[in-house]
Amino acid sequence: MENVVPWKALIDLIEPHYPKTSSKGGRPPYQLATMLRIHLLQQWYDLSDPAMEDALIEVPTMRRFAGIDMISDRIPDETTILTFRHLLEKHNLGKQIFEVVKAHLKANGMAMKQGTIIDATLIAAPSSTKNERKERDPEMHQTCKGKQWYFGM
Repeated sequence: MENVVPWKALIDLIEPHYPKTSSKGGRPPYQLATMLRIHLLQQWYDLSDPAMEDALIEVPTMRRFAGIDMISDRIPDETTILTFRHLLEKHNLGKQIFEVVKAHLKANGMAMKQGTIIDATLIAAPSSTKNERKERDPEMHQTCKGKQWYFGM
């Protein structure tokens, strides 16, 4: 992902809206690059805010990708993750992020498309192929383990 995602362009896009360290004190904000990486992980793995926090605690590869050192760095909690997502929504940055990534990929000879994965799991069902008249329905077929099947039309 280091070569596929235009990190600098995305950070430059978000930075004007990202909170700065205050002279009044208080806890400094997390690094923007870390929050952006967490946000992308959350999108790629379809995780809720609490699930993303748990994943950062439990999954070393996600922490490493986000640039979080478990020993010396704090892990953003679900509220911090939510606040970052709301910041992106408030400034309508989600679509802009998508467009920047899409343009970067196109410039490098790649393409990104949105799609849906469909589960084609076979489930247990009655084996009858008879119609309402109790006769064999010519449009119905059964599956057999290890053999090809199709649904006639």
